[in-house]
This record gives sequence, structure tokens and C-alpha cells, in this order.
Amino acid sequence: MSTLLAPGAAKAPSASRDREAPTSFERRMKPTVMIVEDEEALSTLLQYNLEKEGYKIIATADGEEAALMIREAAPDLVLLDWMLPSLSGIELCRRLRGRPETRNLPIIMITARGEEADRIRGLDIGADDYVTKPFSMTELLARIRAVMRRIRPALSEDLVTFGDIVIDRAAHRVRRGEREVHLGPTEYRLLDHLIQHPGRVFSREQLLDAVWGSDVYVEARTVDVHVGRLRKALVEEGERDPIRTVRSAGYSLDEQFSR
Repeated sequence: MSTLLAPGAAKAPSASRDREAPTSFERRMKPTVMIVEDEEALSTLLQYNLEKEGYKIIATADGEEAALMIREAAPDLVLLDWMLPSLSGIELCRRLRGRPETRNLPIIMITARGEEADRIRGLDIGADDYVTKPFSMTELLARIRAVMRRIRPALSEDLVTFGDIVIDRAAHRVRRGEREVHLGPTEYRLLDHLIQHPGRVFSREQLLDAVWGSDVYVEARTVDVHVGRLRKALVEEGERDPIRTVRSAGYSLDEQFSR
């Protein structure tokens, strides 16, 4: 089955066409979007347009594979087709909402099922938005930004607050209360990543991919060393530790800390 975009939607470019520079929002944070779509042409088109806007892309055409990849890659948002091989998008959405670590993962369903009952079912299952094919790429990008702002505000803001911790991304500085916190570049990236997903537990492998990059070999125990350094810089005598160690699972920012 082929899917058409709405009139005026962006088309896949020729190989010779230069890409435009990313917008300031995506260039600054480069959120990761997972595309779960079994129509190759549409998946390629989505990937091109999202990468042009500055997003990092992970793509798969299989629902079961997507479930595994989400565990490993921890994307910031999922574009999810309803009708997929092996595991439907609606069932994958249900599973993601049933797991604590993906309960708040932003999900936008993209589907040819445009009946009101289908839209209601998708939203009730847990989708944050529902886009019906054919669609305008401009509208889809706007919906992605809107969902990101609503559910992941830390991705789009220069000044991010978590409890009494403040990250000023424009100045590349961190404060806790009235004092400045001096962090090395790795500790800064680690805190910035954790603060984007308060309460979410990340394994050492997920933190390695997010902070160091998947193409760099670093031992998993290196994460423990840098978390220790981050804690030492953030926590002085009498102050609460915002980082929670989850035995045999990894690390997270404790949501109780911000209350």
C-alpha cells in the first residue's frame, strides 16, 4: 500500500541537493526521534525532513524490533505507524505505556486510519498526538515541536530548573541555590541528559550512547566514575542528592527532589 503526503508536503530531495542548516532549537539539543514505519518511501522522506531540522533519527519497519531498540536507544519521541508487521503500533504503544521507563515517552501515531473511533482509540491507548495520512510535513514538524515543548520542556529551553539546580545552556553554566557548580564537559552533558528525563532510569549502556556517543568505545564502569564526580560537584554537606542509583538498573534524577 502506498501512502501519499498532502499537497505541498516536502518531498525527498535528489542526492545533489544541499541540506539546509538545522534550526537553533534542534541544533542546540539534537533530540532523538524514532521512526517506526514499514513503508520505505515514507520512512525515507520522514528521515530526510527530520534530519534537515536537526533531529537525530533511528528507524525501523518492525514493531518487535522497535520495542527492543527503544529499550537500548531511549529516544526522545516516537513516530509510530498503526499497521506494522509482527507487532501493531497500537499494541506497541500499549506496552510502552505499561513500562515505568517509557510511560512518559512522547508518541505520535501516523496512520491511514482516519475514523474518529480509531483516533479516540489511539489517544486512549496513550498516544500524545494522532496524525492521519496523507499529511503535511510542515504540520507534522509543528506537532513534533508542540509535543516536545509540552512533554519534554527541558529539550527546548536555554534555562532549565530542577529543584534548586539551574542549567543555563546559553552560558554553559550550572548553579545550585546561590552557588555556582563547576562541572567538566562530560559531567555537564551527563546532567543535561538526565535533567531532560527526570525520574527515568537509564542503564549505563544508554548513558554511554547518549553522552559519549555510540561510535566511541568506553567501558560501562566509566559511567560510575563520572556520576560520582557529578554527585561530588552537586552535593555539599547538608544538601540532598538529586541522583538516584537504581541497583542493577542504572541512574536517574529523583523526581521527589524537585518537589
